[in-house]
Amino acid sequence: MTKSLIIAEKPSVAQDIVRALTPQAGKFDKHDEYFESETYLVTSAVGHLLEIKAPEEFDVKRGKWSFANLPVIPPHFDLNPIDKSKGRLGAIMKLVKRKDVSELINACDAGREGELIFRLIQQHSKSKHPVKRLWLQSMTPAAIRDGFEHLRSDAQMLPLADAARCRSEADWLVGINGTRAMTAFNSRDGGFFLTTVGRVQTPTLSIMVEREEKIRKHVSRDYWEIKATFAAQAGEYDGKWFDPKWKKNPDDAEARSDRVWNERDAQAIKEAALGQPASVIEEAKPSTQSSPGLYDLTTLQREANSRLGFSAKTTLSIAQALYEKHKVLTYPRTDSKHLPEDYVDVVKQTMQMISTEDLPGPLRALAVHAKTAIKEGYVKPNKKIFDNAKVSDHFAIIPTLQAPKSLSEIEAKLYDMVVKRFMAVFFPPAEFMVTTRISTVKAAVDGQEREFKFQTNGKVMVKPGWLAVYGREAQEDDANLVAVAPGEIVRTEDVVVNALKTKPPARYTEATLLSAMEGAGKLIDDDDMREAMQEKGLGTPATRAAIIEGLIYEKYIHRDGRDLVPGAKAFQLMTLLRGLGVEDLTKPELTGNWEYQLSEMEKGKLERETFMAEIAQMAERIVKKAKEYDRDTIPGDYATLKTPCPNCGGVVKENYRRFACSGIPGKTEGCGFSISKIPGSRAFELDEVEKFLADKKIGPLEGFRSKAGWPFTAELRLAFDDELKNWKLEFDFGEDAKKDGESGEPIDFSGQESLGLCPKDQGHVYEHGTSYVCEHAVGANVTCDFKSGKIILQQPVAREQMSKLLETGKTDLLEGFVSNKTRRKFKARLAYDKKEGKVIFEFEPRAAKAPAAKKAAAKKAV
Repeated sequence: MTKSLIIAEKPSVAQDIVRALTPQAGKFDKHDEYFESETYLVTSAVGHLLEIKAPEEFDVKRGKWSFANLPVIPPHFDLNPIDKSKGRLGAIMKLVKRKDVSELINACDAGREGELIFRLIQQHSKSKHPVKRLWLQSMTPAAIRDGFEHLRSDAQMLPLADAARCRSEADWLVGINGTRAMTAFNSRDGGFFLTTVGRVQTPTLSIMVEREEKIRKHVSRDYWEIKATFAAQAGEYDGKWFDPKWKKNPDDAEARSDRVWNERDAQAIKEAALGQPASVIEEAKPSTQSSPGLYDLTTLQREANSRLGFSAKTTLSIAQALYEKHKVLTYPRTDSKHLPEDYVDVVKQTMQMISTEDLPGPLRALAVHAKTAIKEGYVKPNKKIFDNAKVSDHFAIIPTLQAPKSLSEIEAKLYDMVVKRFMAVFFPPAEFMVTTRISTVKAAVDGQEREFKFQTNGKVMVKPGWLAVYGREAQEDDANLVAVAPGEIVRTEDVVVNALKTKPPARYTEATLLSAMEGAGKLIDDDDMREAMQEKGLGTPATRAAIIEGLIYEKYIHRDGRDLVPGAKAFQLMTLLRGLGVEDLTKPELTGNWEYQLSEMEKGKLERETFMAEIAQMAERIVKKAKEYDRDTIPGDYATLKTPCPNCGGVVKENYRRFACSGIPGKTEGCGFSISKIPGSRAFELDEVEKFLADKKIGPLEGFRSKAGWPFTAELRLAFDDELKNWKLEFDFGEDAKKDGESGEPIDFSGQESLGLCPKDQGHVYEHGTSYVCEHAVGANVTCDFKSGKIILQQPVAREQMSKLLETGKTDLLEGFVSNKTRRKFKARLAYDKKEGKVIFEFEPRAAKAPAAKKAAAKKAV
């Protein structure tokens, strides 16, 4: 008897399919990698198992950093198994090749990426079996059985398959050719300056750079606000002056109705109003506020960043653990905020679980709200929540019927957020009474009577509605307004003029950057492209965290608290792309155009070959622009440094490649002093180069790369060259300090503050070259060998951390070590091992899988 092989995208979906089919198909036997009945084999991928690569003759590893082998436009793409998934891929290949398999059923997620995952598996297997498509929007047993009764044909799915392959191959072509071309351009003068570009990462970076440019160019303006305190019979209240005739000015985004632009006018209003009577009118209107919608991944990441400080990557990993390990959340990598229309009963069951299960810790308090929802019948069909048209590959993130048993603290916090939102959407709106009070002072100014108006706003909660789920049962204390009787005249008891300054736009945080990526389509003028991107944005919910982490890893941006700040490398890339005339790589329109064409392809209105020919032309144009650029510098908005030229005292200016002396204004030309902006393939930040010119040394700094592309750490110094009669930049690997230490000459540490006592001989420890050393480990009489690097495996070790190690025996947990072997980041403490007599790594103990005696922290020599 022949069998159908069902390939799902994830093991959990395979299990759901087995459960749904069992009543009709009979018992399934469970094997390591699959389930088997008389008529079906059911297995699954674990996401993508294969990735595309160019055929061998087009392999970009051969001369990948020169223009000679660019552009790379292969006639077809081969596939590479992804290392970590080779076992799963091998198991599926065995099933495909079984003699009793007569057809394949694609049960991967209902969307473009799910289609791609299956098509690559099919391609790799070289299978000739007929194919059918299971298309599911809901994972209830009834929906799964219905899906099997209405399987789609392979011919129906070919347009979607074409669009899926085109998206993948186009990203590869633009990423490979763009990255290789920009890297080759930036490495023309020697060295290796890796310059990555991509369809999603580069427009995302552009958004951040444009914001940072506005921040840098912002000139603060002084303005004044006027606040008055009014005395009524029932007590006092505050009001803010405003101009009722004010209208929005498109040429002045900083203008507001309550801002006064010179102090004299503000003081005149204060003097006129102080001590004067004021008439009062007020308007009270009822207002309602509905709960925000259910979470998709981007909204969950955004709010977890704002409320809990979690990075997008952290939120995704926690949500994935709650889904895969604990099975208490639905699939998190979703862009939908809605549920399928047949999910009403499942939601009721979930509410029942929350109301009756003994949830751990603070989660227990949620039961009362679930009971209220059940008692009041809040869960019912509602298009704002249940809407098949707004469910894509997956539906919104909600709790499952599985009650959590043992969550970590951060897992419980994220689960709490999801459960509260899940319950809140079914509760009625919160009801408020919103009051606007205008207090009008009439006073004579320069012989003319004028009116000065002050506004006071109040918002009183009438019914908490959904806010009760968030603990807002009662009105907050400061929202109530002191009552004023009808017709009562109040007195202007006090007036205060506050001097303020306009502020530049805020830097992006992960929360606001995720919003910007999600809403990038709004920046597009073309209606068709904007509509195509309406539900897409830059990246997908599942990839946006990785895009942000990738920009950080490539040193384009860095974290400063919660802010994300683009650095010199980011500005240099934007300058390069603009200067070369390939700005389309920096704009969301590129994604908008692709999404529009891919949507047309999915409808059968555009041929795959036409789209890919256009992508190949784009790749060729990018390479051609970079290869043929022959001017000395790229035009751009370059900085003038504050620190004078170390050689002649002239002004140092930036160009695309260098910081160079332009001479003393009005007197001389440049003296010839210049230094590279990217020594050792690492871009100088402006504050770094200012410090470097002032101090003639800086570091040690991390992030340099050798010609072969390997990272290294070093100090930089300016050394005077007698032949050139000028200063030049040199790398300092601590050789001079090493020579000093080995010279037998005493080392003078009198100008330094000791970091602490040496753990070996109680001598003082100081900075020396690229290391922290015991005073007795260098100089004339060496009696000790204690020494530890200022940067270890790319992790800077701050003075405070070394002091802590000397005082307590170990540092704080440091998170930036990078393994020389695997190139992966890891975190550890540095600790002094008395037995070994040296500084070692001390790793955090792993959580025990079962109750067991605590083990000592693992140790490894540095």
